[in-house]
Amino acid sequence: MKLACVIRKQHYQFTSVRDVLAKASEEKSGDRMSKIGANSALERMAAKVVLSELQLKDIYENPVIPYEKDEVTRVIYDDLNLSIYNEIKNWTVGELREYILSFSTGMPELTRISRGLTSEMIAATAKLMSSIDLVMASQKMRHQAYCNTLIGEPGRLAFRCQPNHPTDDPEGILASIKEGLSYGSGDAVIGINPNNDSVESVTKLLKMTYEFMLEWEIPTQNCVLAHITTQMQALRSGAPISLMFQSLAGSQRANDAFGVSKDLLDEALELMLRKGTAAGSNVMYFETGQGSEVSLDAHEGVDMQTLEARTYGFCRHWKPFMVNNVSGFIGPETLYDGRQMIRADLEDLFMGKLHGLPMGIAPTYTNHMHADQNDQEIAGMLTVLAGANFYMGVPGGDDVMLSYQDTSYHDDASYRELLGLRPLREFEKWLEKMGLMENGRLTERAGDLSVFD
Repeated sequence: MKLACVIRKQHYQFTSVRDVLAKASEEKSGDRMSKIGANSALERMAAKVVLSELQLKDIYENPVIPYEKDEVTRVIYDDLNLSIYNEIKNWTVGELREYILSFSTGMPELTRISRGLTSEMIAATAKLMSSIDLVMASQKMRHQAYCNTLIGEPGRLAFRCQPNHPTDDPEGILASIKEGLSYGSGDAVIGINPNNDSVESVTKLLKMTYEFMLEWEIPTQNCVLAHITTQMQALRSGAPISLMFQSLAGSQRANDAFGVSKDLLDEALELMLRKGTAAGSNVMYFETGQGSEVSLDAHEGVDMQTLEARTYGFCRHWKPFMVNNVSGFIGPETLYDGRQMIRADLEDLFMGKLHGLPMGIAPTYTNHMHADQNDQEIAGMLTVLAGANFYMGVPGGDDVMLSYQDTSYHDDASYRELLGLRPLREFEKWLEKMGLMENGRLTERAGDLSVFD
């Protein structure tokens, strides 16, 4: 295994596969803060050259966090299809990139090969790709999942209606839900981030959304994004839950800080399949994002992009309905500006899809980042082109409870219009019945909450 190269008569020596992966990453402020990123553009290029020539077996034999030390590593390796891995283990990372981007390689081939790839191999490939590469590769993959609705069908784009309220006021939440639905947002899930995450409060919000869905015969899912243990308590006490949520990370130390483990997730899935309200078997909703491990000082010397890929390797074990990437949510200490946010969104969508996940993107930013609405809209348009399954729908694009910027109900409608995409099949029929959509386009009644009178 060669970990050195010469560029412009300068010799670059890397200490490990982990070091190569970190220094081959595009510049991110979180990696710089962790002092593991490249110190110059030339060193970054040298790392990419070395990485492109590594064989997949070199990466397999050198996980960035040892198997015996880390539960995420164990889940990734235990779920790997060794037969497929053995077919390709002598490929270089550069050859894997060429295979993925080849015109003759389609979704069936990528779906199969992904089962033999560890998360570090997928991260390594993304590091060798340009933005166009990431969009073209992502476009090839479209993964479906079924809860109460079927997400991921070609030609369709879904949205989570996110009616957060700073005091969990039921009237305010219901007004936001109605507004979102009136613009065609909410077919992925009606998902509330609670201010009060007590079992009693979470149960109240779950019952309210479920009863509203029943009253208006809305084909969608409900979810309250409290900690998974709170949701489990609510479910055991009879609360109606379609989707169970949890934030996940790419190292065991970070997941420990989140208060989550494989055993807990196994228990939650089993409980949802027994007591949840979903018609289908994809009943988990995960959120991820580059930088969570850095913010928790749990990165183990691994770069943010590779850790994000490992998060997807962890996620796929539970066959989720939704995986939402929120890489810009933390702030400038992890992604400094709009350029870094856009790059992270493209990387994450590709890596999630190559893991076989039904991926959504939240091109988010905080007001203390060097990013603005233009950066967010560029990220949104690029990832729509790359085939994201869903986005968030936030009133006015400004989450007044979580204090960050996300896509608005109007953005959601624009994304569909840009590429001629339609809501999820069952939800589109409901919108037509409500007079809100006709022939795949919103009617003049869009935004009119009186449809619910």
